[in-house]
Amino acid sequence: MSIRRACEALEVERSTYHYRSRRPDQAGLESRIKEICSTRVRYGYRRVHVVLQREGWAINQKKVRRIYNELGLQLRNKTPKRRVKAKLRDDRAPAVRPNEVWAMDFVHDQLATGKKIRVLTVVDTFSRFSPIIDPRFSYRAEDVIRALDQACSVLGYPNAIRVDQGSEFVSRDLDLWAYANNVVLDFSRPGKPTDNAFIEAFNGRLRAECLNAH
Repeated sequence: MSIRRACEALEVERSTYHYRSRRPDQAGLESRIKEICSTRVRYGYRRVHVVLQREGWAINQKKVRRIYNELGLQLRNKTPKRRVKAKLRDDRAPAVRPNEVWAMDFVHDQLATGKKIRVLTVVDTFSRFSPIIDPRFSYRAEDVIRALDQACSVLGYPNAIRVDQGSEFVSRDLDLWAYANNVVLDFSRPGKPTDNAFIEAFNGRLRAECLNAH
């Protein structure tokens, strides 16, 4: 049977039969998205789209989202056992410019050899820039001060640093350093990690994207 008669019998336009998709092959794009997500395990489609744009891919966010979903790369966030609404304490105000308020804490991990490490992390609560990610096998208050001095010599001193009640942060040495440099040490309330939510969120991403991946 001819194409014309077949299309008439099926009530289909012949132009539909002859149509050939002009969509370019997206195998290379799919492969690159997989590579990005394999090394940056906590990246959603929006952050993947930013990486692709930086690499020169001319693609919009909707297409990245479609491919991202088709590949089954959607993030699966764990539902917390307790739902806590994180908010600033009543006596705090949000930062309004970079280098105004920093948040500081430690991340603990273990090497493949079994040796434990501690990573000092600092994040700017306004810009989300991290001036310090410093791993060591052990940390003392003077090590914290040395790391802060190195960062502040380049960026300047913040107005305040939010910290918890860790022994390195409540030490006399750090208190003297803060007083000498006109920096306020803003301590979290005991048992209230949400008082320092910025660094908690940053440390979670650092653990997922870096420490657990390597």
